[in-house]
Amino acid sequence: MSTPAIPPDVEVRRSRRRRRTVSAYRDGDRIVVLIPATMSKRDEATWVADMVARIERQERRRLRSDDDLVARAAKLNDLYFGGLAVPASVRWVTNQNARWGSCTPGEGTIRLSNRLQKVPGWVVDYVLVHELAHLLEAGHTPAFWAWVDRYPRAEKAKGYLEGYSAAARLEPPPGVEDD
Repeated sequence: MSTPAIPPDVEVRRSRRRRRTVSAYRDGDRIVVLIPATMSKRDEATWVADMVARIERQERRRLRSDDDLVARAAKLNDLYFGGLAVPASVRWVTNQNARWGSCTPGEGTIRLSNRLQKVPGWVVDYVLVHELAHLLEAGHTPAFWAWVDRYPRAEKAKGYLEGYSAAARLEPPPGVEDD
């Protein structure tokens, strides 16, 4: 019976000083698992699977809720729109696979793809700012982009989403031009 392979996004570090304990933590996109140097390969595989599952459970519990999203939208509205872009509702949805967010200006509803729950907060903020701007300017007009560009990390967030889209083979986000 062979030992299961360790996924490429997991790094196992053996320590001579560590005797019995196993621990793990997230380091960027990688999960680092710390184990005793004397641990067998079979035990290593079992512990790595357990520790990766534990880290992933912790991260799922920390996902942003709809209430978090509403509060964040209100703060961004005050900061960048002077309180002018008041949504009727803001929520996460699971059915948006081709876009990051959407806004229905007539209803005042904003929906963000749940794929954004694991990206950095400043990227979620950019998408919220983008959708809030649609409450003031429906189309992607110069006036719309002037509102969006009030967010200081707009260009960096567009680049992040463009990279994410390319890696996942998705369509580029609105406002990212092909060269």
